[in-house]
Amino acid sequence: MFKSFTLLCICVFAAGVSAQAPAAGFDLSNYGVRIEPDKRVMIVLAAVESARTTNAAGEEVAVVTTPLSAEGVKFRDLLKSDLAAMPADLRQRISTFMVSHKKRYPNLSDAELVAPFISMAYALTPAPELADPVVTTDLPGNLLDVLDFAPLVRDFYRRSSIGGNINEYVKTYKKTADGRLRSSTREMASDILGYLNTKPQLFVTEKVKTETGKSKSKRRTLRQVELRDRERTFTIVPEMLAPLNTVNFVNIKDDYFVVVPAELTGDRELSTSEVRRGFLQFVIDPMVYSMGKDIETIKPLVKKLLEERRKIDQTASPDVYLTISRSMVAAVDAKQAEFVRVRAMTTQARQRIDAVKTDAEKRAIVQELDKVKTSLSDETALRLSEDYEKGAILSFYFAEQLNGFEGSGFDIASSMKDMVLVFDGTKETDRLGQFAEARKRATAARDDRKKNPTATNVIVENPVTNKLVEIQKLIDAKNYVQASAELKQLREKNPAEPRIYYNIGRVASLSAEAITEEEKQKAKLLEAKVAFENVLRTATNTTDAALLSLTYVALAKIYEFYNERTYAIAVYDKAIQLGPVNGGAHAEALNAKARLIKEQ
Repeated sequence: MFKSFTLLCICVFAAGVSAQAPAAGFDLSNYGVRIEPDKRVMIVLAAVESARTTNAAGEEVAVVTTPLSAEGVKFRDLLKSDLAAMPADLRQRISTFMVSHKKRYPNLSDAELVAPFISMAYALTPAPELADPVVTTDLPGNLLDVLDFAPLVRDFYRRSSIGGNINEYVKTYKKTADGRLRSSTREMASDILGYLNTKPQLFVTEKVKTETGKSKSKRRTLRQVELRDRERTFTIVPEMLAPLNTVNFVNIKDDYFVVVPAELTGDRELSTSEVRRGFLQFVIDPMVYSMGKDIETIKPLVKKLLEERRKIDQTASPDVYLTISRSMVAAVDAKQAEFVRVRAMTTQARQRIDAVKTDAEKRAIVQELDKVKTSLSDETALRLSEDYEKGAILSFYFAEQLNGFEGSGFDIASSMKDMVLVFDGTKETDRLGQFAEARKRATAARDDRKKNPTATNVIVENPVTNKLVEIQKLIDAKNYVQASAELKQLREKNPAEPRIYYNIGRVASLSAEAITEEEKQKAKLLEAKVAFENVLRTATNTTDAALLSLTYVALAKIYEFYNERTYAIAVYDKAIQLGPVNGGAHAEALNAKARLIKEQ
């Protein structure tokens, strides 16, 4: 009789090379993350696209022509066709506004000109009203510059074809964005939350005063205080008309939005883009704002540092809470990148050391590793300096605090209080000077990379890893047949690589989930079992413990499927004995073993 099969499938396609990859069941909604187009942004940018002017040759051209992705260009052509019958007077008014706006900022690129219009979209109420914000006094200046465009947006929605086509456009956006954008988002969120060992705070409680009516004396209105929960969300907004290789971040109270091109290019994965900063802000902000009493104890010290910085740069925010939050975001962003790469290169260096015979060769590899570690540390110092100069004046301080946190397994939320309470402002007076040499070396290294962008460090490059990264995209697209074929080709060239066998097993198990014929399903599960056993057969004392942990749990799941519970418990024990290794399946093994024992 056919039985459904669900295997723990955690995507460790490059164990020991990348950060912890998300489990196949990593549900973004459980972490407050959404991926959905926003009609307001679509309508505003479509209105901007409709503006026309004449060039020197007398030809009609678009006022703004931002660089778009391949799918974005196709959508622009579709939109142009759909808006061909747009009322001439409406197009003229929109064009006049855009021409005037462009003349006011002659030094800005078209992509930079579009950015405040995206922010303005979030100041409007949802379609079809698209009403102006009730309060405008707190809006930033660049947004106020384009707020007068809002009446034109409302006319555009009512009088052009956009209103009738908007739902079809939404479907197109979702279809284009869902595959790759969703997998990149899961990887980004999983990496950050794994590093911080935390989950985002999805609700905040506020006290609200309410009136309940008149008292008996009729002279006073009775008031009471109610506690209300507000939901917090982080939304990635795919947008066909968003300029290529740009990210626009908007934070409105408890809602965080990042607008990205619906089709990402290869060098702009979310896990390595500015979207990380937005998500980090989403995670860290409530932690900072919940520590009011603790922050008050260091507030005078931070304000003094801010006053000194603002003498140099008036654009630095005077807000202490904002400074602490942005400094923590900068520190985590820089330190996680360094931590992941150092860990990956150390693992690879160990494997290389095991492969050589002489002490001289081993020392050379260690020296090479130390050199690259220094280079990465310099790059971190440069990144922290850049954020420091933008007002994140505690970025170096929090980066130092993270040195003791990394790999500890503690939740950053429980560590933040200690980081704040031990703050000593006297050490923060000359951070840029302290790291001047490191910054100088990192700047020179950046310049070298620009001159020779194809040059890479021998420790970082790993052809097996690069190929597994490519194959992972096939797996994300559920193209299991091609993924399996390419993995087996890779195995022929690298028969002693445990990661390849793990992925062969993972693809086979994923394929088994979709098979309804019992004999064929059993054949796939047998293939998966053999592959996972080959992981253990080819493993050495340098094999990443996380990969072994995941493999044991995957094998145990197969034994569970065949109702061989004694074997399953024994294999779960193997994973448990490895301990809670970063990126492993220790918790899954504990829970599964407890469940099986309870069911006996």
